[in-house]
Amino acid sequence: MKNLKFLLAAIIFTILVQFAYAQNKKTSTDSIAGNEKISKEEYEWLKLDWPRLKRFRNENAKLGLPAPNENRVVFMGNSITEGWMRESPEFFAGKPYINRGISGQTTPQMLVRFRADVIHLKPKVVVILAGTNDIAGNSGPSTLEMIEDNLASMSELARANKIQVVLSSILPAYDYPWKPGLKPYEKILILNKWIKDYAAKNSCFYLDYYSAMVDDRPGIKTEYSSDGVHPNKMGYSIMAPLAEKAISKALNKKP
Repeated sequence: MKNLKFLLAAIIFTILVQFAYAQNKKTSTDSIAGNEKISKEEYEWLKLDWPRLKRFRNENAKLGLPAPNENRVVFMGNSITEGWMRESPEFFAGKPYINRGISGQTTPQMLVRFRADVIHLKPKVVVILAGTNDIAGNSGPSTLEMIEDNLASMSELARANKIQVVLSSILPAYDYPWKPGLKPYEKILILNKWIKDYAAKNSCFYLDYYSAMVDDRPGIKTEYSSDGVHPNKMGYSIMAPLAEKAISKALNKKP
């Protein structure tokens, strides 16, 4: 009888351990991309390719260098940039605009892939929209100073390679569905002030999405987003003319 009880206890313990492991693995797989589910294959690649250098490798090789007089613009960012191509593909259609957004990414990941996905493509302008996933802690704890350092480093790399820099404000967010209770709006306000000041002091262009999209909470207006973070088609329709205006200024800047 004792042996039977021991065996049953061992079986139950094994089942509980396996269940906990499966739940932990599922959580990790979901949270890496900002609570957006990814395939098992993608998860395995993330463990080997943390900055996702492989993601655009083939596309970059096929794209090649700009044609003469091409006003190439690269959009560097996270899911908000990536989702723009999906929600409003017409914004990119027929234009020399290249979307290099990757869902869930933080500024350190973008900094690692900045040469491959921006500098080597030889654009005239880069539009950087980043920081909200850092505040959410997608790739670990991050201070505002760390985010600022990474944004400054990307800007410095671009300017050193004669690429005009458009630094975008972080979009308003009252809360993160995948990390509730962080009060991101407090840090977003502080970080956006820093971005604006940095742009003014370092010959960059500040692209203010925040003011046009914020409500009284302060979060993103409900008509512009279904989840409080990512823009919908209407949200991108607000962003598009603001981006075009900033890009125009950057292209017309005299050396």
